[in-house]
Amino acid sequence: NASLLGILQHPDGTVLKQLQPPPRGPREQEFYNKVYDSDCCDSVLLELREYLPKYFGVWSPPTAPNDTYLKLEDVTRKFNKPCIMDVKIGQKSYDPYASAEKIQQQVSKYPLMEEIGFLVLGMRVYHVSSDSYETQNQHYGRSLTKETVKDGISKFFHNGYCLRKDAIAASIQKIEKILEWFEGQKQLNFYASSLLFVYEGSCQATTVRLSDVTLPEKRGVPKGLLSGGDILEYNNNIHVINSTENGKIEASVSKGLSKFYALHKKVYSKRHHSQLSLKVENLEQGNVWKSSTCIAQEHLNGNVIPQLEKVFCHMPAEMKESANVEVRMIDFAHVFPSNTKDEGYIYGLKNLITVLRNLLDS
Repeated sequence: NASLLGILQHPDGTVLKQLQPPPRGPREQEFYNKVYDSDCCDSVLLELREYLPKYFGVWSPPTAPNDTYLKLEDVTRKFNKPCIMDVKIGQKSYDPYASAEKIQQQVSKYPLMEEIGFLVLGMRVYHVSSDSYETQNQHYGRSLTKETVKDGISKFFHNGYCLRKDAIAASIQKIEKILEWFEGQKQLNFYASSLLFVYEGSCQATTVRLSDVTLPEKRGVPKGLLSGGDILEYNNNIHVINSTENGKIEASVSKGLSKFYALHKKVYSKRHHSQLSLKVENLEQGNVWKSSTCIAQEHLNGNVIPQLEKVFCHMPAEMKESANVEVRMIDFAHVFPSNTKDEGYIYGLKNLITVLRNLLDS
């Protein structure tokens, strides 16, 4: 299948993930429905919610009622310069019902999956020095070997000045929580599922507690929001145009802007080559204002680079936990009931933790 789905950002702070063709799409929808069922009283599933994006049911555009989208929390939304990495976890990226042909196809994509237990599917890293993003697609991840996988992952945590050990330490803690969940459950097995990593790339939105002094919070208007609210570039993904008199806002989502978490995925619907028009009802202006904590220039004493080095590279241990990091499980088209621990996923998590610990020690 040459092309897969894209993810659209909705101005209300959610993302829309188009349902894949059966059986994958319905299986993913079924998974979210089960975990987020309001009657759910299974402690295993209730805890699992902590590690997933929040789920808001399904949505269809009024213009195309047969198209179904999962409406999910935008995990990147609270970040100013989100650095994003998508890592597929497990030793097998084909499920127990896969045909011989499918198995062959999946194994040939990355023969080291069995041995390494994870695969970097894509990353987007903010470089402070150039004020720009560097992206890597799945070819980058597939080129990594046992020898180079550590360096390959380190690229995600390097901001052009130094290695963000604070973000690595915080990521390890979050993965360990997910590992604990997997060690304690025997009801679900996950194949071709991913972990989404997000950390704050800019010094603008990180709270730096220098001996318990929190720098003042400043509220700012996101770049691109004009005072009249006419044009908004929302996380580079959605243009909101023509704020109409009755309070409705037309949002036009173009294919080139629709990439979100799944950096490795392409839009499969031809319709997206034109433009998909979403009606966004009563978008409150408050929704598009972001508050972020800034390290003001004066705190840097005009000596920006050395100070950044201090903030990012030599943070005392007790501050490392507070790094602004998210690690969430995503992509559930191949989740199956089981009566055993998910050993392949556990193997991948442990191996990923080992690689990250090695990075911390280097």
